[in-house]
Amino acid sequence: MTADRPIVVFGCPRSGTTLLQLMLHAHPRIAIPPENRFLLPAYQHRRGFGDLHDPANRRRLARWIVSDPQTRFRDFGLDPDQLTEEIVAAPPTLGSALGAVFRAYARRFGKPRWGDKRPSYVTNLEIVERLFPTAQFVHIVRDGRDCVASLDRMPWHRGGTYQAVSIWAQAVDHARRAARRLGPESFYELYYERLVDDPERELAELCGYLGEAYHPAMAEPAQLASLVVPKRKRHHPLVRQPVTVARAGSWPRRLQPWQASLSEAVLGDRLESHGYGLSGAPPPPAWVRLRYERVAFRHRFAAPKRRLVRAYERLRRSAELADLGQPRGGPTGVSTSTSRSTSDSARPG
Repeated sequence: MTADRPIVVFGCPRSGTTLLQLMLHAHPRIAIPPENRFLLPAYQHRRGFGDLHDPANRRRLARWIVSDPQTRFRDFGLDPDQLTEEIVAAPPTLGSALGAVFRAYARRFGKPRWGDKRPSYVTNLEIVERLFPTAQFVHIVRDGRDCVASLDRMPWHRGGTYQAVSIWAQAVDHARRAARRLGPESFYELYYERLVDDPERELAELCGYLGEAYHPAMAEPAQLASLVVPKRKRHHPLVRQPVTVARAGSWPRRLQPWQASLSEAVLGDRLESHGYGLSGAPPPPAWVRLRYERVAFRHRFAAPKRRLVRAYERLRRSAELADLGQPRGGPTGVSTSTSRSTSDSARPG
């Protein structure tokens, strides 16, 4: 059944993922929690938790989720002890253990269906697919120039314009590949500009994909902002107000000429393929394009480099254990043979 499938929202940062999260959470049957910081790290360090067929290892995983401040579990408003016992009682796969957290969050609001949202999933979709094989993925797209303008003003973004351009390019490229791989049954794409211009129509079409009936409360997400968006997130002021088109297409007054030129020079084909017209800005100076290429190269290979470092650390620890004659950690249940069973974690009941 479609209603049994998790909903995963993703997109380039500053593309409207939080707005869409609130809209979906306003649905009487769907709960989408604040962004977490445990799903991807749990997968990346899954071998460190040992064989999840052992309840003691599931308990260790649960205690890390509920007690480490970096996981952002506190934002879920759940009882840590109760959640720990639910994870221990869950099937012995990582997807089922993580799904228990989201099911508990949905139950907090009396809703049968759960989902998750995080912009960074756009470059980690295969991990999320493996954890939740039955998931329905929802990609929100916003004009790359608006995303660049918005990212450049975020206190947590320290990469500047060059990296912001690279982030949008990488996001839409990953989403395109995911669309081909997943197909229309598991991948849906919508546009920020259309969503804020006519939320009822766009949300009704989205609900059709999700197998849910549209509810008018979805078009008034600001009423739920205080419940779902943590107070520390001060860079989301618009989600606390009625839906507005104020920031759609605002890049001409927010980008300097060289920023607009660079954005169109690098992103032009991608922008046009998504229906965004170009302004005809002149090409940026050669030194600007060269600097972008350097930053983009570093950004493109930053994630693979981190994965290699983590792999090296795992091998080093395994070698140390072997030298000491200690047993190595077993599988966690996230494998080709067991990932099918993680579909149990997608069931909200």
